[in-house]
Amino acid sequence: MSFDSKESDALHARVAEVIDANGALDEPSVHALALDIARHQHRCVAPLRKLYEARGLDPASLSLLDDVPAVPTDVFKLRRVAAHPPEEDRRVFRTSGTTIGARGVHAFRTLSTYERAAIAWGERWLLRPRPARAILLTPPFDDASDSSLGFMIDLFVRTLELPSETFVRGDAVDHVGLERYARDAADQGEAVIVFGTAFAYVYALDALVARTLPLAPGSRALLTGGFKGRTREVPEAELRRSIGALFDLPTSHVVGEYGMTELSSQLYEPRLVEAGIAAAAPAVDGVYVAPPWVRVTAVDPDSLAALPTGEIGLARIFDLANVDSSLAIQTQDRVRVVGPGRIQLLGRAPGAPPRGCSLAIEDILSDAGA
Repeated sequence: MSFDSKESDALHARVAEVIDANGALDEPSVHALALDIARHQHRCVAPLRKLYEARGLDPASLSLLDDVPAVPTDVFKLRRVAAHPPEEDRRVFRTSGTTIGARGVHAFRTLSTYERAAIAWGERWLLRPRPARAILLTPPFDDASDSSLGFMIDLFVRTLELPSETFVRGDAVDHVGLERYARDAADQGEAVIVFGTAFAYVYALDALVARTLPLAPGSRALLTGGFKGRTREVPEAELRRSIGALFDLPTSHVVGEYGMTELSSQLYEPRLVEAGIAAAAPAVDGVYVAPPWVRVTAVDPDSLAALPTGEIGLARIFDLANVDSSLAIQTQDRVRVVGPGRIQLLGRAPGAPPRGCSLAIEDILSDAGA
């Protein structure tokens, strides 16, 4: 069915209201919006329509969010998952992983909803109080403009009008420039936010072994990304401690971010905002907070049926900001729901794609010409 830009615009406007309300809207209205987005995507996104047909689902009769079929992340490597035609792409983000010989693609016809969601949740958990400078331990955005992470970091730097420098080129970190910049900020008493991927932090730590670059009070570091395609991995708890030691930051100021190319929203560890909580309730590594327009459910790896709170399963993520792609994304990340809007991330499921994901992919790829 042909894409209706007016329908899409109206849905984006409704999602913007949910983002701006930051949880103040009633649950039934948000649920109704989610189902309207699902029906829009059934009409316009071919891979999703295949899932509905394979499962005998009638989008008109949807009443529960859990009934909305989720697109496995690997499908973004194999099919275009977009409601709009390619000529309307405003930007295309691509994954870095190459485990099945292709990069996942997430196409956007508008970036306004993505930007609104990123700023709203980033300001809540990461960007306040406002830092004075930024250190970028990520590839230069001009060299990786198809990176959703690079776009988000560039958005933060532009929105906050932060002076910044990038110290990563390929697999190398300019540790001399990093040390100079960090010490200059400290001498000026200017709080810094460090944006870094896990592997870039490892390179910096290797180059600055046994060195310390103390940052001014109020500084913090964002830890994101894994070690895809890298020969060396460092356990997250160890890496977090090492980052804190390098920049003389308390562990509460090393904040994890969980996001992916196939989503339009991010989750954050609450440790920076909740640093003042009594020691009786210490922060737990790997617990992330989802925004009110995102819901994460743990599902059974074989049946993809939702599991009760507290049980470990694969993360199925409903992201209202994914208006023109897929509302529901099925990941291979293992999670435990630990409370309303909170999940504990337990790493990726090992080995081949779990049976439930494989069956969903087969459903989408069957009769490939459709």
